Amino acid sequence: MKKSFKPDKVKLVVSVFSQEPELIDRTSRILERIFGKIDFRSPLMDFTHTEYYNNEMGCGLKRIFFGFNRPLSPESAYKAKLKTNALEKKFTINGKRRVNIDPGYLDMSKLVLFSTKDYTHRIPMPRGIFAEVTLFYQDKRYNPWPWTYPDYKTKEYADMFESIRNIYREGA
Repeated sequence: MKKSFKPDKVKLVVSVFSQEPELIDRTSRILERIFGKIDFRSPLMDFTHTEYYNNEMGCGLKRIFFGFNRPLSPESAYKAKLKTNALEKKFTINGKRRVNIDPGYLDMSKLVLFSTKDYTHRIPMPRGIFAEVTLFYQDKRYNPWPWTYPDYKTKEYADMFESIRNIYREGA
Protein backbone atom coordinates (compact mmCIF):
# COMPACT_ATOMS: atom_id res chain seq x y z
CA MET A 1 0.00 0.00 0.00
CA LYS A 2 1.29 3.42 -0.95
CA LYS A 3 1.63 5.99 1.79
CA SER A 4 -0.60 9.07 1.48
CA PHE A 5 0.91 12.54 1.32
CA LYS A 6 -0.19 16.09 1.82
CA PRO A 7 -0.84 17.84 -1.53
CA ASP A 8 0.94 21.06 -2.46
CA LYS A 9 -0.75 24.39 -1.90
CA VAL A 10 -2.67 25.79 -4.87
CA LYS A 11 -3.17 29.21 -6.46
CA LEU A 12 -6.55 30.90 -6.13
CA VAL A 13 -7.97 32.20 -9.41
CA VAL A 14 -11.17 34.25 -9.50
CA SER A 15 -13.32 35.35 -12.43
CA VAL A 16 -15.47 38.44 -11.99
CA PHE A 17 -18.02 39.69 -14.48
CA SER A 18 -20.56 42.48 -14.49
CA GLN A 19 -22.07 45.23 -16.65
CA GLU A 20 -20.47 47.77 -14.32
CA PRO A 21 -16.68 48.21 -14.61
CA GLU A 22 -16.62 50.29 -11.41
CA LEU A 23 -18.30 47.40 -9.55
CA ILE A 24 -15.64 45.03 -10.91
CA ASP A 25 -12.98 47.40 -9.52
CA ARG A 26 -14.73 47.60 -6.15
CA THR A 27 -15.10 43.82 -6.06
CA SER A 28 -11.39 43.35 -6.81
CA ARG A 29 -10.45 45.54 -3.83
CA ILE A 30 -12.72 43.52 -1.53
CA LEU A 31 -11.36 40.23 -2.90
CA GLU A 32 -7.84 41.44 -2.21
CA ARG A 33 -8.76 42.13 1.43
CA ILE A 34 -10.26 38.64 1.72
CA PHE A 35 -7.73 36.55 -0.22
CA GLY A 36 -4.50 38.53 -0.23
CA LYS A 37 -2.55 40.46 -2.81
CA ILE A 38 -3.53 40.16 -6.47
CA ASP A 39 -0.50 39.09 -8.49
CA PHE A 40 -2.26 38.54 -11.83
CA ARG A 41 -4.90 40.71 -13.47
CA SER A 42 -6.18 39.91 -16.96
CA PRO A 43 -7.38 42.59 -19.35
CA LEU A 44 -11.10 43.37 -19.14
CA MET A 45 -12.76 41.11 -21.74
CA ASP A 46 -16.17 40.95 -23.34
CA PHE A 47 -18.21 38.09 -21.88
CA THR A 48 -19.85 36.77 -25.05
CA HIS A 49 -19.68 32.97 -24.97
CA THR A 50 -23.10 32.52 -23.40
CA GLU A 51 -26.34 34.43 -22.88
CA TYR A 52 -27.09 32.43 -19.71
CA TYR A 53 -26.73 35.47 -17.44
CA ASN A 54 -28.46 38.08 -19.63
CA ASN A 55 -31.91 37.83 -17.99
CA GLU A 56 -30.42 38.34 -14.55
CA MET A 57 -27.48 40.64 -15.22
CA GLY A 58 -28.19 42.23 -18.59
CA CYS A 59 -26.16 42.38 -21.81
CA GLY A 60 -22.72 43.81 -22.41
CA LEU A 61 -21.05 41.94 -19.56
CA LYS A 62 -17.32 42.37 -19.01
CA ARG A 63 -15.06 39.76 -17.38
CA ILE A 64 -11.70 39.86 -15.68
CA PHE A 65 -9.58 37.19 -14.00
CA PHE A 66 -7.44 37.62 -10.91
CA GLY A 67 -4.73 35.43 -9.42
CA PHE A 68 -3.83 35.76 -5.74
CA ASN A 69 -0.40 35.30 -4.23
CA ARG A 70 -1.55 33.67 -0.95
CA PRO A 71 -1.42 29.87 -1.46
CA LEU A 72 -4.37 27.76 -0.33
CA SER A 73 -4.65 24.16 0.71
CA PRO A 74 -6.66 22.31 -1.95
CA GLU A 75 -8.75 20.66 0.77
CA SER A 76 -10.11 23.99 1.97
CA ALA A 77 -10.10 25.98 -1.30
CA TYR A 78 -13.86 25.39 -1.73
CA LYS A 79 -14.40 27.92 1.09
CA ALA A 80 -13.51 30.65 -1.41
CA LYS A 81 -16.85 29.94 -3.13
CA LEU A 82 -18.72 30.45 0.15
CA LYS A 83 -17.02 33.82 0.58
CA THR A 84 -17.63 34.93 -3.00
CA ASN A 85 -21.29 33.88 -2.79
CA ALA A 86 -21.69 36.14 0.25
CA LEU A 87 -20.05 39.00 -1.64
CA GLU A 88 -22.32 38.49 -4.67
CA LYS A 89 -25.30 38.64 -2.34
CA LYS A 90 -24.08 41.94 -0.89
CA PHE A 91 -24.36 43.52 -4.36
CA THR A 92 -27.69 41.91 -5.29
CA ILE A 93 -30.65 44.21 -5.98
CA ASN A 94 -34.23 42.92 -6.14
CA GLY A 95 -32.96 39.33 -6.23
CA LYS A 96 -30.69 39.93 -9.23
CA ARG A 97 -26.93 39.80 -9.11
CA ARG A 98 -24.97 42.76 -10.39
CA VAL A 99 -21.70 40.85 -10.20
CA ASN A 100 -20.80 37.19 -10.69
CA ILE A 101 -17.72 35.91 -8.87
CA ASP A 102 -16.40 32.45 -9.73
CA PRO A 103 -13.40 31.15 -7.79
CA GLY A 104 -11.28 28.15 -8.51
CA TYR A 105 -7.69 27.09 -8.21
CA LEU A 106 -4.79 26.25 -10.39
CA ASP A 107 -1.88 23.92 -9.76
CA MET A 108 0.73 22.46 -12.05
CA SER A 109 -1.65 19.90 -13.56
CA LYS A 110 -5.16 21.39 -13.63
CA LEU A 111 -7.65 24.22 -13.22
CA VAL A 112 -10.48 23.46 -10.79
CA LEU A 113 -13.63 25.59 -10.62
CA PHE A 114 -16.23 25.68 -7.85
CA SER A 115 -19.98 25.78 -8.31
CA THR A 116 -23.19 25.51 -6.32
CA LYS A 117 -24.70 23.37 -9.09
CA ASP A 118 -24.24 19.61 -9.19
CA TYR A 119 -23.72 17.70 -12.42
CA THR A 120 -22.34 14.35 -13.54
CA HIS A 121 -18.71 15.50 -13.63
CA ARG A 122 -18.74 17.48 -10.38
CA ILE A 123 -17.54 16.28 -7.01
CA PRO A 124 -19.44 17.33 -3.86
CA MET A 125 -17.53 19.38 -1.34
CA PRO A 126 -18.80 20.47 2.09
CA ARG A 127 -21.60 23.03 2.49
CA GLY A 128 -23.25 22.63 -0.93
CA ILE A 129 -20.21 23.38 -3.07
CA PHE A 130 -19.12 21.26 -6.02
CA ALA A 131 -15.71 21.06 -7.69
CA GLU A 132 -14.86 20.24 -11.26
CA VAL A 133 -11.58 19.87 -13.09
CA THR A 134 -12.23 22.28 -15.96
CA LEU A 135 -8.84 22.11 -17.69
CA PHE A 136 -5.95 19.67 -17.48
CA TYR A 137 -2.31 20.43 -18.27
CA GLN A 138 -0.72 18.13 -20.83
CA ASP A 139 1.68 18.57 -23.75
CA LYS A 140 2.78 21.98 -22.39
CA ARG A 141 -0.70 23.52 -22.54
CA TYR A 142 -4.10 23.58 -20.90
CA ASN A 143 -6.62 21.23 -22.49
CA PRO A 144 -10.41 21.10 -22.15
CA TRP A 145 -12.72 18.27 -21.23
CA PRO A 146 -16.05 17.67 -23.01
CA TRP A 147 -17.81 19.61 -20.22
CA THR A 148 -15.46 22.59 -20.25
CA TYR A 149 -17.26 25.91 -20.78
CA PRO A 150 -16.76 27.29 -24.34
CA ASP A 151 -14.80 30.37 -23.22
CA TYR A 152 -12.40 28.21 -21.20
CA LYS A 153 -11.66 26.25 -24.40
CA THR A 154 -10.23 29.28 -26.20
CA LYS A 155 -6.55 29.90 -26.88
CA GLU A 156 -6.89 33.29 -25.18
CA TYR A 157 -7.90 31.63 -21.90
CA ALA A 158 -5.33 28.82 -22.26
CA ASP A 159 -2.58 31.43 -22.71
CA MET A 160 -3.86 33.40 -19.72
CA PHE A 161 -3.91 30.33 -17.47
CA GLU A 162 -0.40 29.48 -18.68
CA SER A 163 0.71 32.93 -17.48
CA ILE A 164 -0.93 32.34 -14.10
CA ARG A 165 0.67 28.88 -13.95
CA ASN A 166 4.10 30.47 -14.51
CA ILE A 167 3.53 32.82 -11.58
CA TYR A 168 2.41 29.85 -9.47
CA ARG A 169 5.48 27.79 -10.48
CA GLU A 170 7.84 30.65 -9.58
CA GLY A 171 6.30 30.91 -6.13
CA ALA A 172 6.06 27.17 -5.47
